[in-house]
Amino acid sequence: MEKYTDRAQAGKILAKKLRAYANRSDRVVLALPRGGVPIGFEVARALKAPLDVLVVRKLGVPGNSELAMGAIAMNGIRMLNEDLIQELQISPSAIDRVTQVEQQELERRESAYRGNRPPLNLIDKTVILVDDGMATGATMRVAVKAVRALHPAHIVIAIPVAARDTCQEMLLLVDELICPLIPEHFYTVGTWYEDFPQTSDEEVCHLLGANHDSLHPH
Repeated sequence: MEKYTDRAQAGKILAKKLRAYANRSDRVVLALPRGGVPIGFEVARALKAPLDVLVVRKLGVPGNSELAMGAIAMNGIRMLNEDLIQELQISPSAIDRVTQVEQQELERRESAYRGNRPPLNLIDKTVILVDDGMATGATMRVAVKAVRALHPAHIVIAIPVAARDTCQEMLLLVDELICPLIPEHFYTVGTWYEDFPQTSDEEVCHLLGANHDSLHPH
């Protein structure tokens, strides 16, 4: 199976699959930072749609932060992996401590990325949720829940690459799922990109600003 060159190329390929949503006034692109933003930017540019971020933070297991015991999003939305928490016997106070730290980082990113621009209104909109890939789907699951609470008409997940099982699970939660590459053996998201550097806060801010300026020229 072919790999993507980088996130920008993946975004352009994804945008072609979303042509049905071009030139409609009711759609918005929400990217999960940071890696989803370069992809969301290409999708929004092709669709001439507004781009915003949906900041989601993974809740890492104490002492093993890569392992997700849950995730949080704006408006106090939290989802926990109860099975894992029971298995590892993680106490409620430990979960709250991790949540508190991630909540601060979530708020920092929200204000850093968006500045004084208010979040996009999602009521009765078609929301296209974008990330650079989906392994377990933990962060996307909490993103869907956060968006659903804001009363959109339609939720679409658009993702360049994802694990097969995760795609099947996520399909049950949204109206549509578009994923050009569903490998037999997934490994990690980065496996499917030739070039997969960390996206910086500066790049996120730059792309959000560029999208805003292209839709609202001075």
